[in-house]
Amino acid sequence: MSTYTGDVVPGGPPDVRQLPGLVVRKISVEDTDNNCYLLTCSATGRQALVDAAGDAPRLLDLVRSTGDALDVVVTTHQHWDHHRALADVVAATGARTAAGADDADALPVPVQQRLAHGDRVEFGRVALDVVHLRGHTPGSVALVARAGGTHLFTGDSLFPGGVGRTTSPQDFASLLQDVQERLFGCYDDAAWVYPGHGRDTTLGAERPSLPEWRARGW
Repeated sequence: MSTYTGDVVPGGPPDVRQLPGLVVRKISVEDTDNNCYLLTCSATGRQALVDAAGDAPRLLDLVRSTGDALDVVVTTHQHWDHHRALADVVAATGARTAAGADDADALPVPVQQRLAHGDRVEFGRVALDVVHLRGHTPGSVALVARAGGTHLFTGDSLFPGGVGRTTSPQDFASLLQDVQERLFGCYDDAAWVYPGHGRDTTLGAERPSLPEWRARGW
């Protein structure tokens, strides 16, 4: 039986989830409580890191603890707190970089794979589907893994209790529409949500609150 809860604290140990064909290791870094996710293909040992958000030595220790190489670092969006360790991690590992096309030029390293809606990020036998969620930033992306169910890595676009921060009514409307259509409209209630900060949730836990989110405007 899995003991994974997704509850991690900055500087604390990783929480590890064993899924069919995929291992998820979640840690929190920095005083901003940024979540970083190391994903390992069980069949090949190839790995992807979702958001090199900070504390490069700790992220590199996590990668090395598996004994396997890091293939790719995916940055969910351009905000500074999600890529503070990106340059150091890439320099140390030689991993390729991936990010939403509309955010790529704001990152501190060249981006080899500029992501659009419907693209895939592959490592080993794992393929992550790319979902473009416009509003928190122009190029924010979520990543979808199929491993004994649906697993959504949503960056700062979806959290327990609401969508991510926006700075205008237009951006809020755009983000909520994309989240409704491209996440809630495509995946069932069991889909697990791994956000950019804080605790995990599921689409089923959040779905009843969609009308409330729209009414309150944030």
